[in-house]
Amino acid sequence: MKCYDYIITGAGAAGLMLAYRIAKDSFFDQKSILILDPIKRIAEDRTWSFWEDGTGEWDDLVSKSWNSVIFANSKSNLKLSLTPYRYKMIKSKDFYQEVWSEIRSKSNIKFLKQKIVKLIPNNKYVEVHTNKSIFKASKVFNSIPNPENYTKQNKYPVLKQHFVGWFIKTDSCSFDASDATFMDFDIPQQGNTRFIYVLPVNSNEALVEYTMFSKDLLDYSSYESGIKAYLDQKGIKNYKILRKEQGAIPMTSYPFSTHNFSNFPNIGTNGGWTKASTGYTFNNCSKKTRALITYLKRNADLSKFEKRSRFDFYDMLFLDVLTTKNHLGSELFSNLFYNVDIKTIFRFLDDSSNFIEDFKIITSFPKKIFIRALINRLFS
Repeated sequence: MKCYDYIITGAGAAGLMLAYRIAKDSFFDQKSILILDPIKRIAEDRTWSFWEDGTGEWDDLVSKSWNSVIFANSKSNLKLSLTPYRYKMIKSKDFYQEVWSEIRSKSNIKFLKQKIVKLIPNNKYVEVHTNKSIFKASKVFNSIPNPENYTKQNKYPVLKQHFVGWFIKTDSCSFDASDATFMDFDIPQQGNTRFIYVLPVNSNEALVEYTMFSKDLLDYSSYESGIKAYLDQKGIKNYKILRKEQGAIPMTSYPFSTHNFSNFPNIGTNGGWTKASTGYTFNNCSKKTRALITYLKRNADLSKFEKRSRFDFYDMLFLDVLTTKNHLGSELFSNLFYNVDIKTIFRFLDDSSNFIEDFKIITSFPKKIFIRALINRLFS
């Protein structure tokens, strides 16, 4: 049984960010670290987007950013200035190249292509069983998803943010590259919350995603039909598909931290780092891994790293409503974006708004629906 100080299971965004921060900090130079994943991701397989106030840590990797966004529904288009925020896009290939370069520079960090089979934590160490070996570590940071934790319970609502995206190149100027389309609900809703998301790189290249917030996934062809119909609706007919991407991200206020131990925290989506009401993850991973490094230096009890806040309760109420009345998504988001300043919305979604700003957000929604959801939640 090979022993390490730290093992990181899963080399996705969260696991790699944590390893990257460890590699950059000389405090950990004497620690032995192992990263385990059956795949070493280096290709352009996904895109991460997030908003940020001013400059940020990952700016050198940002391939495109926007200082205004479009919110649209069947009645109108709303252009929103983000200043001082910017909406930023990072391509996974650039991210992987940066973090792996730093990780490879450290001889005390090792990566193995192995599949996790079983994790056995106890008070002294954690056993990690793979398809090839057994390892032991003082601390294990686990980002391997375990959907059974939240799907086999009824107390907390569970939806998914699921999507298919096309990177396309058109024959003519078809996009305004100065604006990102944040949400366009001007498509058939079919009893769900459905919208189009567009990130234009230049006047004839863009990522166009068909996105849903709902319980169940569609057949792959349905997403692609939705993208094609939207492009036809916009008069975009002559284009080449450069690349495709798809995903399904859990949206739930389930308390993932209940599965943490003092030496075994779950991280990333598996640790509840995905914002429950939106499905955004990248920026949360960046903030959480930075805070986790501080915790490690203090040798603190990692079971206490995650703390619940009032924003978890807000997310739970919102998901309660969206679960039972999924067809109201367009109306709910329209009320929010037409009645509340976008900067206030961003602060709220970043869990950094004050109570006055919280009140503006909450009162933008239909009161009867959310009062009913609150009553049901309090007395259920």
